[in-house]
Amino acid sequence: MKFILIASTLALSLLSLNAYSHGEETHSPAAEKQDGHAAALGKPGVAGKVSKTMNVDMNDTMRFTPATISVKRGETVKFIVRNSGNIKHEMVLGSVKELKEHAALMAKFPEMEHSDPNQVSVEPGKTGELIWEFSKAGTFDFACLQAGHFEAGMRGNIIVK
Repeated sequence: MKFILIASTLALSLLSLNAYSHGEETHSPAAEKQDGHAAALGKPGVAGKVSKTMNVDMNDTMRFTPATISVKRGETVKFIVRNSGNIKHEMVLGSVKELKEHAALMAKFPEMEHSDPNQVSVEPGKTGELIWEFSKAGTFDFACLQAGHFEAGMRGNIIVK
């Protein structure tokens, strides 16, 4: 019963965030016009098109280092995300609104596991990767959405020029 509740909640949350999936190599114009996870920032990147690599550290002081990241519009960035803490952390790209909604859902269901193209979850002492193509200029956000982490200030900005 617990599994059904979690699965149902996850399905509803994905629908409420207008989730969509991407193939690794192709993106249909129709899918790109939809609002999906972090659509305001761009779209999931392709490994073969990475033009910049950024190292990001997450730790138990509920901070990202660096907390502000600058990229150029059109760059495909590979984030190498290290968890130097003793508890699980994640880096999730999105608008403040998306991140707040998702953080609230994670607070209600802290055992919920998710795997979206705009996020990477990393166990303590491990490293993960997130590849994203920043196709739009502006200031965007990222955060850790493990229960309580967003509220503790574990968030940052990406400036796309």
